[in-house]
Amino acid sequence: MSADHNEPAATSDHLGAAAPKTLLITLTGKDRPGVTSLVFSTLAAYAVEVIDIEQIVLRRRLILGLLVSAPRDWKSLRDALEKVATELDMSVEVDRGSGDNRSRPEGRSHVTVLGTPLRSAAVAAIAGRIADIGANIDRIERMARYPVTAIDLHVSGAEPEKLRAVLAEEAARQHVDVAVQSANLMRRGMRLIVMDVDSTLIQGEVIEMLAAHAGCEAEIAEATERAMRGEMDFEQSLRERTSKLAGLDAKYLDQVYADLLLAPGARTMVRTLKRLGYRFALVSGGFSQITDRIAADLGFDYAAANELEIIDGKLTGKIVGEKIIDRAGKAAALRRFAGELGVPDAAVIAIGDGANDLDMLNAAGLGIAFNAKPVVQQAASTAINVPYLDAIMYLLGISREEIEAADAAAGIITPAPPLT
Repeated sequence: MSADHNEPAATSDHLGAAAPKTLLITLTGKDRPGVTSLVFSTLAAYAVEVIDIEQIVLRRRLILGLLVSAPRDWKSLRDALEKVATELDMSVEVDRGSGDNRSRPEGRSHVTVLGTPLRSAAVAAIAGRIADIGANIDRIERMARYPVTAIDLHVSGAEPEKLRAVLAEEAARQHVDVAVQSANLMRRGMRLIVMDVDSTLIQGEVIEMLAAHAGCEAEIAEATERAMRGEMDFEQSLRERTSKLAGLDAKYLDQVYADLLLAPGARTMVRTLKRLGYRFALVSGGFSQITDRIAADLGFDYAAANELEIIDGKLTGKIVGEKIIDRAGKAAALRRFAGELGVPDAAVIAIGDGANDLDMLNAAGLGIAFNAKPVVQQAASTAINVPYLDAIMYLLGISREEIEAADAAAGIITPAPPLT
């Protein structure tokens, strides 16, 4: 072996032509044990420096990409790699270059795309809009394939605010969800989740379930919908709706609680994020007689809601106290809980669906409109319209495989996804 193999590239190779500074090696073929080891053993003989590496396996087919420093006798290395590829019945390409693989330092973002299904046309459209504003996709990772397909794009070259505005329009056209977040440490450091309850953590509205027992469900449901769309003052609407429950036996609170259904993925999200040290809070314009029990059941750390007045076992139709948890009250509760926990508002994730959640969503570092009313989706920085609360974890860089592995280690069995 020539001593040149161990020397860095200079200005010419052994044939006198300009020597490359880096080599991009791409190996593809059927995966099997030992492929990566054999490739690196070959590289070791040439003492190259590993600059970057990516390896994925799709349907047992391996794609290995390597960016390495080029030895002076780079053609000899290329020949050695081609020999290894032939022995493995694989294909290899070796491309010369002079650059590193650094993404542009400015405007770095994570763009998470979710679809059910995620169609190629939608990905093409999203990628096209990213290119249109001069940004670049540096890396793509799959976060989940079932029941939601989720991919995370590492994007550089455009400020997150500009990306968010452009991609929100395209996401609506393509019927997919797109979340844009700055690629910084805060994405890994968020430690408080503040959640709305009705139509967010649970399916449906508690006040409408109570109204069904009082015989006025349709009337209250219509008023609730208007309040959530921001068409009515929330406090006025809540007091008017609650007044129609006057005389209802308080035993129906137990019945309503027994009939509650959590949003799909709610327990998975809470269970997984609590393992990582996240803390949880409920902030609801609903009623503490229900929300406190939900918080206790799920192991939440904080809860704030309105209290129904009960006298002689009957609802009076009034709310205890002069102040209620309305739009401003939700944001104030978020800040209070963050202060008690000792984290900045920027380290809080807020999740809600109605107009009374908007101040809370804006106060948080990451505000997520979850299956929200149009006015909320338009105002929130991030919107998710898939029906699974645990999809929020993909925005935090947590993959479905990691979630299921943690559950399996705890003895929780996840149903296998359909074969694809």
